[in-house]
Amino acid sequence: MRAELFEAWGTAYIIMMRLRTFFSFILAHWPWIALASSLAMLAIAHGFERFGGLAPCALCLHQREAYWIAAAIAALALLARRMEGAEMTNRALNLLLTFAFVGGAIVAGFHMGVEYKWWPGLPSCTAASSGAVPTDLLGALNQPLHVAGCDEAPWIFLGLSMAGWNMLISLKLAIYSGLSVLYPRGLTEKSDV
Repeated sequence: MRAELFEAWGTAYIIMMRLRTFFSFILAHWPWIALASSLAMLAIAHGFERFGGLAPCALCLHQREAYWIAAAIAALALLARRMEGAEMTNRALNLLLTFAFVGGAIVAGFHMGVEYKWWPGLPSCTAASSGAVPTDLLGALNQPLHVAGCDEAPWIFLGLSMAGWNMLISLKLAIYSGLSVLYPRGLTEKSDV
């Protein structure tokens, strides 16, 4: 009985130390990871649009703005890291990253609520489309472009729409950004707060 208990505690300890190393790496390299994550989310959104044929609605485009802002802040944080004695600047930029990702999560959560009909969307979220393919393609170019409605979830995976997944990812990125304010050098070194 004792041997099994010690083995379970030993396994739990090893897992905790590996997780600590993983999170420490993420926090120590956070501006790089935030920049890569933001650009990856933008690339995925554009991929769904271009290759998947999913037209973005007004709220979808607003969700992308948070990632553009976060990418710009992360790029500034990378430049600030190269400056000597810029610890407080790095923390401030990581805090701004936290706000950018929280803002993205709020917009994505609102969009998810509109898709699931929990509340009405914005006036710019209405879609007017007949679904018919025009026979005169040159004449169709002079017509207004089809805009997707915010209240329709064009893609659902494991019960969550794209906006729902975006909200969860934005929340995860916001948590990492917030932790990087507290632990700018990772979990292995103490920081001067």
